[in-house]
Amino acid sequence: MNSKEFYIENFRTYEGKLNGDSKSFLHQLRIDALKQFAETNFPTLQNEEWKYTDVTPIVKQNFTPAINSSPEKFTKEQINKFLFKDFDCHLLVFVNGIFDGELSSISDLPKGVIVGSLRKLAKENPSVIDAYIGRLSKIDNAFNAVNTAYAADGLVVVVPDGKIVEKPIQVLYLGSSDEETVLSSPRNLIVAGKNSQTSVITNYRGASEKTYLNNIVTEIFVEENAVVNLYKVQNESDEAYHIEKVQATQKKNSVLNHYNITFGGAIVRNDINSVLDGENIETHYYGLYMVNGKQHVDNHTFVDHAKPNCMSNELYKGILDDNDRGVFNGKIIVRQDAQKTNAYQQNKTILLSKTATIDTKPQLEIFADDVKCSHGATVGHLDDVSEFYIRSRGVPQELAKSMLIRAFANDVIETIKIEPRKEQINHMIFEHLHKVEVSNE
Repeated sequence: MNSKEFYIENFRTYEGKLNGDSKSFLHQLRIDALKQFAETNFPTLQNEEWKYTDVTPIVKQNFTPAINSSPEKFTKEQINKFLFKDFDCHLLVFVNGIFDGELSSISDLPKGVIVGSLRKLAKENPSVIDAYIGRLSKIDNAFNAVNTAYAADGLVVVVPDGKIVEKPIQVLYLGSSDEETVLSSPRNLIVAGKNSQTSVITNYRGASEKTYLNNIVTEIFVEENAVVNLYKVQNESDEAYHIEKVQATQKKNSVLNHYNITFGGAIVRNDINSVLDGENIETHYYGLYMVNGKQHVDNHTFVDHAKPNCMSNELYKGILDDNDRGVFNGKIIVRQDAQKTNAYQQNKTILLSKTATIDTKPQLEIFADDVKCSHGATVGHLDDVSEFYIRSRGVPQELAKSMLIRAFANDVIETIKIEPRKEQINHMIFEHLHKVEVSNE
């Protein structure tokens, strides 16, 4: 049967596995999403927003929803190698999108702060989340519909007004199955109340080489004067498929910093969208994507300047090798009322081989007249002159190339606010690209 028939038919089995969850308010969202899924298509190359990304390899496979599959079990020792270390943090672990409390460690939260599992909260404290889930992210395509229909669990962070969560929240999403091709459908929610602050690290890793699909939706509410730092590091297996839609809304005087570090999978698609719904808002997007082999990474960003006196700044850099393909589509819209907008966007890509390709499309739509906006894109190879200069000082060729890669990636890495993570990500860059590692020290 085709994938649409498969997901519709498997929904009955899925409902049976939910037990008491099927009585929660979330279940009506699931049922509504399944109805929309029946009437919605998976994107094709004929869709403008997907014209450079062929999802046929994903659609032709039928992925077993995680809750219908055999559960995977890990020990704390086994997951340790996947974690970012050397800093104090709250830790949540999701295996195939399902929360594992035994592997997680959450303690000393400020009074009123909620950090936990969507599945658990929907049963025990639904009033905390029912005003938010599904309010921002609408179903744009069949992937979004499948996520909502099969969203058994996910991360929830709710920070009340005036609270500051000092320790970062690290979330490990571990994809693994030795027997089945599994569908993970995390549904994530981050709510930062007025004058609050929080930092969240989402860490997507693969524990097996078997094909699986991570299909994620993340909704972010940033209220007045709040600050949210969201770090995403995606470093899954070469056989994994990964699709995420991030939908954020910001109120006046708020700050959202989104960091997106992608090491690739078979096909990776990131949709990152922010609506600046108030004055004096700051939105920063930082992205770095490094792939090799035959991987495909597609980053789509959209910043909607809906109100005046706001600033957005976007810097995405790509390093592509072998037969990789990268896609960057960054769109900024400045509404008619959004005077005094400052909006900047840059996409720079280095091709390490003659067979790597990049499709880049920066877009500006401006309907106000008193604004400062710019965008640009550059594509090139490592600078031969700089490499020659370094080698003339007695540096071996591979080390010289690594030094140039480190310099290229540095202005994204240096924006990371958690110091131990800078060198950990630096190590991951050179490990992934099979290059000699260069430290910034």
